[in-house]
Amino acid sequence: MLVLVAVALVGVALVARLGVAADDAARARTAADAAALAGAVEGRRVAAEIAEANGAALLEFVRQGSVVEVLVEVNRARARARAETSVVWDPP
Repeated sequence: MLVLVAVALVGVALVARLGVAADDAARARTAADAAALAGAVEGRRVAAEIAEANGAALLEFVRQGSVVEVLVEVNRARARARAETSVVWDPP
């Protein structure tokens, strides 16, 4: 009986760790998307602020023309996102 309880506790601990890792990965993806969008419009400083507001650290910020790519980290989870600015002319 004691072995069964020990196995059950190990299983619960494993599921909890997987849940935390999945949550961190989802938060990292959200922070990366938001930081890339903000960075495409406002630049690196705002991208870093948005990443931080979403609980992430901005690790990389690369701008090539109108395309911005960012890498963020939440705990051990990392996510990369890309955004592009464009100008749409809408004549009156």
